[in-house]
Amino acid sequence: MSKIEPIGRRERKKAATRKAISDVATLLFLERGFDNVSIREVADAADVSPTTVFAHFAQKEALVFDEDDEQRDRLVAAVRDRPAGTTINAALESFYATEIEVNVQEHGDEVARTFMTFLNATPALRDYAAKMWLRHEDALAEAIADELGLGEPANEIRVYARFVLQMQSLISESGDQQATLRAGFAILESGWAPVEARLDDSA
Repeated sequence: MSKIEPIGRRERKKAATRKAISDVATLLFLERGFDNVSIREVADAADVSPTTVFAHFAQKEALVFDEDDEQRDRLVAAVRDRPAGTTINAALESFYATEIEVNVQEHGDEVARTFMTFLNATPALRDYAAKMWLRHEDALAEAIADELGLGEPANEIRVYARFVLQMQSLISESGDQQATLRAGFAILESGWAPVEARLDDSA
């Protein structure tokens, strides 16, 4: 009788394989340039088949971004699980600040800067990253609407969610990410705070 592998273990192995492929691909891209590395070369370096690569990543650009779903979940959790008394805008600013800090702590400041330079210098990856974040727009807008007791996102919420997610591109292209982050959310706060108060009162 075959042993049934726990779902949790399978998912962990799948995530580990996905991360390993992404890490190998990113190193190859950094060394030789994104356009100069094929999927076959990524597969060979990761010791998997090209079919396995495509099973985890629908397109070549996705190889550089192995945490798309996890980032969406963390973004939504930043709104839903924020401490009592913390505004939505402050919670989202804190989320971005933490993402920047974790990236630097995990890879080091020099590696993080090298990667961002590489990303911004590669049009296909820069465009993919921007579109990737905008895919989270509905999830973010719905989380904000839910927090304000609304059945569905108002137009103001959708506009705000789009602006918040566009901040990712500005931060990525900035030489001083934390300063850009603070400036961006300060501007968002002045426009969003009265809208949040009004929507919250009307719910």
